[in-house]
Amino acid sequence: QVQLVESGGGLVQAGGSLRLSCAASGIIFSINAMGWYRQAPGKQRELVADITRGGFTNFADSVKGRFTISRDNAKNTVYLQMNSLEPEDTAVYYCTAALAGGLRYWGQGTQVTVSS
Repeated sequence: QVQLVESGGGLVQAGGSLRLSCAASGIIFSINAMGWYRQAPGKQRELVADITRGGFTNFADSVKGRFTISRDNAKNTVYLQMNSLEPEDTAVYYCTAALAGGLRYWGQGTQVTVSS
């Protein structure tokens, strides 16, 4: 079992910044990649960014150049720095951890709202 606790969501004006954090606990040695997905009302959940234990990153095209993802393996924490936020970034953001065997865990989600 892996538990994921997210923090850092909130309300921000367009052009502003937020940083999301996700701390993992439990069977953390089996975690390969960690990352963030988001789901806006009426839309499917989509990948925002992820990062492997070795530091390889992957971003959705819509956030490239605006968002960065980092990982502190010692603290078992992943961060999503979101800059130049747009109203289209409004969504519930979910932290995720992918285990080597293919199992995936999800956090409870944190709301990000960007006002125009």
